[in-house]
Amino acid sequence: MDRQDATKDFTFAKLSSLTLPVTLRMQLEGKLKKHGFVEVLDHPELRFTGVQSEAPSDIYVTCQLMADNKPLTIPLRTSHKVFKANFVWNEWISLPIRYCDLPLSSQLTFTVWDTAGPRSAAPIGGTTFRLFGKKWTLRRGSHRLLLWSGQEADGSVETRTPSKVGLKDEMGRLEKLMKKFERDDLPKLDWLDTLVFRKMEEVRAVSSQTAKSDQLFLYIDLPKFDFPIIFSEPEPPTNMSMAGVGAPSQTTPSIPALISIHSDVHLWAVLDPEIARTNPVEDKHRRLVRSHRSGPLDRDLKPNARIRDELNNILNYAPTHPLTAEDKDLIWKFRFYLTGHAKGLTKFLKSVSWRDPTEVKQAVEVLLPMWTDIDMDDALELLGPGTVDSRVRAFAVRQLARADDDELVLYLLQLVQALKFESSPNEVNARSVTRSSANRGVMDEDSGLADFLISRGVNNPILGNRFHWYLMVEVENKETTTTYGRVSYKFMTKLIETENGVTRRDVMRRQGELLATLSSKAKELRTSKDARPKKIEKLRSLIADSKSGLANINPPIPLPLNARVEVTGIIPEKSSVFKSNLFPLLLYFQCSDGSEYPLIFKNGDDMRQDQLVIQLFTLMDRLLRKEKLDLRLSPYDVLATGSLEGMAQFIPSMTIAAIVSEHSTVLNYFRVHSPDEGSVGTYGVTPSVIDTFVRSCAGYCVVTYILGVGDRHLDNLLIAPDGHFFHVDFGYILGRDPKPFPPPVKVCKEMVDGMGGAPSSHYARFKNLCFTAFTILRKSANLILNLVALMVDANIPDIRHRDVHEQIQEKFRLDLTEEEAIKHFETLLNETSYFTVVFDRIHDLAQYWRA
Repeated sequence: MDRQDATKDFTFAKLSSLTLPVTLRMQLEGKLKKHGFVEVLDHPELRFTGVQSEAPSDIYVTCQLMADNKPLTIPLRTSHKVFKANFVWNEWISLPIRYCDLPLSSQLTFTVWDTAGPRSAAPIGGTTFRLFGKKWTLRRGSHRLLLWSGQEADGSVETRTPSKVGLKDEMGRLEKLMKKFERDDLPKLDWLDTLVFRKMEEVRAVSSQTAKSDQLFLYIDLPKFDFPIIFSEPEPPTNMSMAGVGAPSQTTPSIPALISIHSDVHLWAVLDPEIARTNPVEDKHRRLVRSHRSGPLDRDLKPNARIRDELNNILNYAPTHPLTAEDKDLIWKFRFYLTGHAKGLTKFLKSVSWRDPTEVKQAVEVLLPMWTDIDMDDALELLGPGTVDSRVRAFAVRQLARADDDELVLYLLQLVQALKFESSPNEVNARSVTRSSANRGVMDEDSGLADFLISRGVNNPILGNRFHWYLMVEVENKETTTTYGRVSYKFMTKLIETENGVTRRDVMRRQGELLATLSSKAKELRTSKDARPKKIEKLRSLIADSKSGLANINPPIPLPLNARVEVTGIIPEKSSVFKSNLFPLLLYFQCSDGSEYPLIFKNGDDMRQDQLVIQLFTLMDRLLRKEKLDLRLSPYDVLATGSLEGMAQFIPSMTIAAIVSEHSTVLNYFRVHSPDEGSVGTYGVTPSVIDTFVRSCAGYCVVTYILGVGDRHLDNLLIAPDGHFFHVDFGYILGRDPKPFPPPVKVCKEMVDGMGGAPSSHYARFKNLCFTAFTILRKSANLILNLVALMVDANIPDIRHRDVHEQIQEKFRLDLTEEEAIKHFETLLNETSYFTVVFDRIHDLAQYWRA
């Protein structure tokens, strides 16, 4: 054996280097045993269980990560799915923990649940699966787990529901051979492997049919890494400077260092007591370089032209740009000079050594009160998880007070999330477990963010109504119930102390009853087996029924989706059910002023991501309008009223797919609704309609590019008869896309044809509007970055476990000059346009838009 072959078997990766979240997917195999006739007679309630139904039961699986008899994550459950034959959840479940953070004793518990009655569930079976093998290697690939009938999974160290009990059957033997094949221990022959895999599927099907009634198996698929993953503790950080603003020193004196690999592949670690201690030489150097004085000489110190340029360059860094030790020393030296610069505060706080009580005292007690007012984007950055000093957070809250209510509504979603990072005298923020002695006691104070939001919500009914529903969504989350429940209680207490406060609280209660009724009806229709026409008939009957209280709402109440709209009831004959997997409801509300307000109500769908995207679209529309650029954006209202339900404003329109099918082209669609034969250069369409279409296309091209909206096709691009173009369905953002070769700028052929084609003057104006909008929004990049960063812990799928700063910052290209950035965007736009793409790219784009 040569040297290369000898070292091949020792190729591995360390667990501490694997920063991906723990993911898996699953499938249940076996027969669900029905209850006997005598058993049902003795216990009549058993006839309501799902296993007794003729169709496959609506079962679900809960999964939780345990270690040393303690839970590491909250239980996660599979999404609802209607099964036809086999119980297959074809979805990847992502746990809120990274592989590198797993202890060696990690175990996954799975419990399969079935309906036990109208409002209860009973375990079909449970199993416990160890994530690491005997030789400390992370398990990967497919695994078959035995389910212990009628038991909930026990995740203790000495578990009663182990997944492996040494069953010896043909399927078990084949699985062992399959694992050897995946490890390259067996030679690979493509033609033979295909036949073997086909035969294994047949054996698996037969095994499933002939399995004993009391044997159920859960098949799970874990990621298949290229190399074995060996358990190892994370290595100590090399840079002990503070990365967060106002974050105290977090030292871990007992971090093990990996030094050797034993012959049996076990990893041996030793502890170095000096490894995480502060370097005394560096500390001495920092104290010598930095002056802690605040006398006249320090206060009057001014930079020369060269240093002023260096400081300006540092102040223009993006929020995530790291500061070097030289940058921090330079900022500290001219700290009094920077108090007059709004952009200097966040950089100054990052340069403070928060383990030094002298620096902390001067920064917070001397310099912070002197600082000039800062912009909203910097205030939002200071309210993020990196800031744990309550005095710094209180300063940021005071800056927010300068915003009017209309502006505050634009940031309200993020400010409610920022409450997670607050501390109170009775509840220490879990993010600041380790604190320096200089800051202990200060951190437990309240920055006043909750009181500020409550005060503004009490004074403004529109803002207060939206604040209430944001809180209700978070109260539903078990992890944040206590924090947000306390804020909600305080909000209601303050509200009833004001004039008309009791009436406003009663209005919110009635809004909740309305939503509960709609949710119940939507779920009932969604889960029924009726055809869509029958569902529509049932919906209209339910609304018209006087007992439901939906057709006549008296007295009128503000609509939760838009509190400016007061509704008196739902119009039964106009309401309908969409043709979709979740069968969302189309409801036409009658308004007090005689108008109608159509909306879509969804049950079973998480609308928080759509809510965030629309909120950012609304913000960017306001930023453009402040610069006198109206791109006719029409961000419709969206409100998530729960983790799996919500409502969205319905705008009468047609998808481009439907337009092409019915009218052939977008221009023909406009000619039907807004004809103008006398117009010149607008192809027989009213000029204002073409102008609106061109502007809205430009606006949505830019904002969807910035947020990395994916999964674009002709069924989620809509056009209203007045020319407004807009996007719907934001299930993929920040660069995620289920299709290959997604274009960065979303422009399809049908959009360009609607402007008169690529050679037309309208398309040239469209491109110029894109460049102008991109330039304007690029100036507010920090605001958008900080707003998205505050949503990292909001349980939104495309933001969790992703570097949101990197994703959005890459779109703005802040490393380029304004002229270079415009050229970069123009290049992307030209590459996307169908008439400039090379032939192979044309094929890819065609497949993308038609998928």
